[in-house]
This record gives sequence, structure tokens and C-alpha cells, in this order.
Amino acid sequence: MAYFKPDEKKEMTTLTSILEKLRVKKRDNEFKNTPNGFTASNNKFYQPHDLRIIRTYRFEGESNPDDNAIVYVIEANDGLIGYSLDAYGVYSDHDESYDDFIRQIPVHEKEEALFL
Repeated sequence: MAYFKPDEKKEMTTLTSILEKLRVKKRDNEFKNTPNGFTASNNKFYQPHDLRIIRTYRFEGESNPDDNAIVYVIEANDGLIGYSLDAYGVYSDHDESYDDFIRQIPVHEKEEALFL
């Protein structure tokens, strides 16, 4: 069990900080949903079996409970690492095909230090 001293500061993880860490490591390839599968900056199309979710970050708005987002850090079978950002709740702009696709991607969680 870990104990923290009252004056010890714990780093808060924010959506912006995760996206910035990905950018700095050149892993800020956004996987976007298309009718042909997920695609990123390399113009390849990936199916769920070509991908793995290696980390999931959930964010909930402090002032507005409807302000929610999930960042999926995704690794493709060719080594490309990037992310897919899903706003959920009131602000979701994805259709059901996105939800169906993301549910089919296998999850193999990795320690953050291995990719950030």
C-alpha cells in the first residue's frame, strides 16, 4: 500500500497532457473511423484484428458531467502507435459503427513507460 505525505504532489493526468506526451514521442497519429476501417496518417486501412488497444484513459469533466472523453492508445500490427479520441455522452459525434469497431479491437494493456 502506498502512502503519500500531505505535501507530496501527485501529477494529474489530463486529456491535454496525454495528447501532448503522444505528440512529443511522435505517436500522435489519430486513428479515424471510415467505412473501410480505421485509418491514420500513413493512409493505410486497419481492421480490428490489425490493431490492439494498449492503454485507455477516461476523462470526466469536473464542472459538467456530460463533458466526457476516452483516449484509446492503439498499436497497429505494423508498429504504428496512435490514438482514437471518443467524446461520449452528450458530445459524442461517433455513430454506432465506431462503437462496434472499437469493441472488436483486442485489449492488451501496456505500461505507459513502454510507449510514452
